[in-house]
Amino acid sequence: MTGSASLQDAYDDAVAHLSRAGSPTPDLDATLLVEHTTGMTALDRLTQPDKPLNPRQHQALRTAIARRMSHEPVHRIIGWREFYGLPLSLNPHTLVPRPDTETLIDLVLPFARHRAGETGSCRVLDLGTGSGAIALAILNEVPKAVATGTDVSAEALEMATRNAQGLGLSERFTALRSDWFSALSGQFDLIVSNPPYIPTAVIPTLDPDVRDHDPLAALDGGSDGLNAYGLIAARALPHLADGGRIAVEIGKGQRSAVAGLFAAAGMQVAASAQDLNGLERAILFSC
Repeated sequence: MTGSASLQDAYDDAVAHLSRAGSPTPDLDATLLVEHTTGMTALDRLTQPDKPLNPRQHQALRTAIARRMSHEPVHRIIGWREFYGLPLSLNPHTLVPRPDTETLIDLVLPFARHRAGETGSCRVLDLGTGSGAIALAILNEVPKAVATGTDVSAEALEMATRNAQGLGLSERFTALRSDWFSALSGQFDLIVSNPPYIPTAVIPTLDPDVRDHDPLAALDGGSDGLNAYGLIAARALPHLADGGRIAVEIGKGQRSAVAGLFAAAGMQVAASAQDLNGLERAILFSC
């Protein structure tokens, strides 16, 4: 990509570079990067394909493409990702929210809505909140819900707070720095978490988009990937209100082991859900 370029030429060149670099979605990546760096949309490309990029736009796009070619995720480059219809800002201390995690939201919403309708509120605890994705999605869908999002990372909590403010949900969202349950008090109607669940030995084999850019603490689940589930199962009950529920995202093939950990703590599977690939992705537990 050299010299001046039209919008269409810049897009085509971006697709070509990303394709050669092995991007699985070069068209989408190019669309997002062009819009981010130039402010020109896909509609502009259709209606004004010959519109020239100025030098600043051209250089910004070149830099963004180079970053993507080095396996930096496109949503980290543009700084945000949509989750359950909400635009969420990201920083290096937050996991990029995945569509798979929306399965967890779908699973818990019926209970959250019922609880809020029955009692006037649904108190939600989101363990390891990161960007605030899970908690904020629930708050957006259940107007009577309130949520506490915990994380060990102050930088992640800062981002979650900023997202809550940007979405107009800050009055119902509290960010709390806590190592799991260590700083918590009180009880909640719904406890949710997308904990780290990848076995330590598997981390080096992950796609570099994930391995080199997502925070390790959000990925590494210990030798068998189950460390966080054991901790949540062992410590959650004192913080669960009568009739409450606990829901967790799980990795491929982990249902039996995770269900066993919660069963040992006195909880049983109330429901589960599959992601778009047909993999068991989320489990809801009751006492």
